[in-house]
Amino acid sequence: MPDTEGLLPLAVAIPLLGAVALAVAGRWLPRLATDGLATALAAADVGCLALLWARTGDGRAVSWLGGWTPSRGESVGVVLVADRLGSGLALLVAALVLAVVIYSWRYFDEPSGDQGGTFPALLLLFEAGMCGFALTGDLFDAFVFFELMGVVAYALTGYRIEDPRPLHGALAFGIVNSLAAYCSLLGIGLLYARTGELGLAQLGRSLGGHHRDALVICAFVLVLTGPLVKAAAAPFHFWLPDAHAVAPTPVCMLLSGVMVELGVYGTARIYWTVFAGPGGIPQPAVQATLLTVGVVTSLIGAVMCWQQRNIKRLLAFSTISHVGLFLIGVALLSPGGLAGTALYVVGHAGAKAALFGLAGVLLDRYGSVDEHGLHGQARDLPVFGTLFAFGGLALAGLPPFGTGLGKAIAEDASALRLWWLPGVFVLVSAATGGAVLRVALRVFAGAGPHPSERPGEPETTGEGEEPEIQGPSRKIPLPMLVVPGALLLGSLLVGLLPAVGRSLAEAARLFTSQTGYAAAALGFAVPSAASPSSTRWTGTGVLLGLVSSALALAAAAVAVRSSGGRRTARLNRCLVLPLRRLHSGLLGDYVSWLAVGIAVLLVALTVQTLE
Repeated sequence: MPDTEGLLPLAVAIPLLGAVALAVAGRWLPRLATDGLATALAAADVGCLALLWARTGDGRAVSWLGGWTPSRGESVGVVLVADRLGSGLALLVAALVLAVVIYSWRYFDEPSGDQGGTFPALLLLFEAGMCGFALTGDLFDAFVFFELMGVVAYALTGYRIEDPRPLHGALAFGIVNSLAAYCSLLGIGLLYARTGELGLAQLGRSLGGHHRDALVICAFVLVLTGPLVKAAAAPFHFWLPDAHAVAPTPVCMLLSGVMVELGVYGTARIYWTVFAGPGGIPQPAVQATLLTVGVVTSLIGAVMCWQQRNIKRLLAFSTISHVGLFLIGVALLSPGGLAGTALYVVGHAGAKAALFGLAGVLLDRYGSVDEHGLHGQARDLPVFGTLFAFGGLALAGLPPFGTGLGKAIAEDASALRLWWLPGVFVLVSAATGGAVLRVALRVFAGAGPHPSERPGEPETTGEGEEPEIQGPSRKIPLPMLVVPGALLLGSLLVGLLPAVGRSLAEAARLFTSQTGYAAAALGFAVPSAASPSSTRWTGTGVLLGLVSSALALAAAAVAVRSSGGRRTARLNRCLVLPLRRLHSGLLGDYVSWLAVGIAVLLVALTVQTLE
């Protein structure tokens, strides 16, 4: 059995080599054998990362590939660094990939000929990029893994090449994210010109010996552009609903479940390891900027989520909204805020992947994801409807789901910064959870009258979708029930098992120690850190979770029974309709917003840093 250092490269090599094996062997193996091989490879990586998580303990694992270990703090080697948060995120990636592989056993009626192993091979390649990004200790290698998962994500989004809509979504996804990646590469070049270093630990140490100036600010903004676009933070978020609405359902489970969260992780990792020191960006400037981005992202996502009738777009905007909440937790720049965000991310991953899986059941059975067109049609699927409702309650932050615990801890930490921030968590959770519960009531219970059309408003209905399987009248495959159920159960256990919270609190403590990370990566004595924050349920957290859940239920109940009055119509015309029109679907508009976002971030940070 490999030692802890050997597990790090193995965690990336298993899915990478597995993808090659599937791409080659899938041409000759029957479908059952291909699915079995893909499942075995995905399970092997879960086992590898679970062992890494267990062996990491309360410290960090470091692996210098090829034996190029540092001498006196200097090295030209490639390093992988696993602290509890990075290895935990990689484990979450592997677990979701395994769930998606199982979910996809009979999702596609793909022949076992030349392309029999293409889809699972792409999934494993996607996993290799995401795990590598979570574990790397080198900024340039982070860019390489970032691009690897991006390129595979574009291919997976446009996997159904016979339909022009996925190709359009994949094109917008690819161009916007590639432009952001070029910005990150330019920022890496600026840092290398200033310091002559690429390792995260070395960069942080070297910047501490330089004077803070406009070059450092510009490099910070450019490097973070890639992660913020991948995270779909406003105003970089426009590509996400277009891609999620047309990507195959198993792909959506990964895109919303963990890929966008990697963008949030990248933002936090780059700041804490590189720019948190004396020569980096001051904390007040980062806090104010990221808090603003987080609040705006969460509110825009919540409003747009409530307005959707295409269920996959609704879930996509819900993801954007929750990314805003994650950014708020990161922006607090405290172990408590980071611990709450980590718990929130894990709970959200299970709930959101499950909801997309259940949306895939509707597409499988009815060839539609239109909330209005499916009104009452899924009454014969009560188990799926119950799971969908539980997913909505999880998004609303209902205790004891992991989303509720993460939300409660993040609320406690945010209240120390600004008294009104917990209200943002409550409102956003209520809106996104309420939108999902509204779908559950209408589609699975047939509650209320048939929704009326709203003339003059741009609608993306979800009708006329091409079924992702052949023969939608077939019996729903068992994995399409078991996997969403298991994912929701996992989200529940995150909030019930105290050991999970304690581990993530310890992970947050280690994550926010720049000197500790640098010392571990470069082979110095690791300094002691402060005690981890508490991740237990509190009375205030439970109360706010119940309030957001009650508001979600009330909003859903009112929505299915009321068509809205004149005040609602006026609000839609003045506020909602202009916001909807910004999401035009035009690639040129999205690129323009990318440029605007970079400029705004640059100006905001420059003013706050150099004043």
